[in-house]
Amino acid sequence: MFTNWAILLTLALCLTARAQTPLHIARIEKIPDQFVGGEILKVVYKRLNIPIELVDRPAKRALMESSAGVLDGEVQRNIHVESQYPTLKIVRPAINYIEPSVFSAKYQFEIKAWDDIKDYGIGIVRGVGTSEDGTKGMKTVYMANNLEQLMIMLSENRMDVAVSDAFSGMVAIKKLHLENKISLLTPPLQRTEIYHFLHEKHKDLIPKVEQVIRSMQASGELEKLRKQIIEKYLSQADAQP
Repeated sequence: MFTNWAILLTLALCLTARAQTPLHIARIEKIPDQFVGGEILKVVYKRLNIPIELVDRPAKRALMESSAGVLDGEVQRNIHVESQYPTLKIVRPAINYIEPSVFSAKYQFEIKAWDDIKDYGIGIVRGVGTSEDGTKGMKTVYMANNLEQLMIMLSENRMDVAVSDAFSGMVAIKKLHLENKISLLTPPLQRTEIYHFLHEKHKDLIPKVEQVIRSMQASGELEKLRKQIIEKYLSQADAQP
């Protein structure tokens, strides 16, 4: 009898320890829209009583570690990750969206499609799928390690244009005090929904996460939360010296 109780107690302690172990979710470093997605996920997982930790990584390294199972998933990525990294499983519906846009320090022209920039020297952040997909096959594409580096390179005329989502790009420009040097060209190249991904070892968790996201989307809470996070982030960026 004592042996049975000891086994049950040990099992209970193991399950409790496992339940308290946080999921480690990759977040692309220095990309403001990734911050937004991460804050949304904190709310989602809190409702499931599952702790998470956001782990900042360069974009390419993040995918390497999450697809290998070193990390437990990705905050948010475009839908093509599903086919490019089969071990990463998409969580639907989308938790966020971005508007890939063109920035320039020396040109002003209307943007209608990705092809409008194909003859320019284009800068993107390495590992950001939307930018890599949109500029695929274009003649001159420069890679930056992160968004702030990209905007500095653009301000120094080391490229003609740069591509980033509009929100993240504007935040980086503000932080670097480059408002008088770099302009956002309009309209955006596209609007892209972005999805949370989990490593396949957590596939049993996906339906539960999806249920929470669907509920938040249906009530309008998801969009409201997104706007609140963006407003807070922008106000903090404005306050920086």
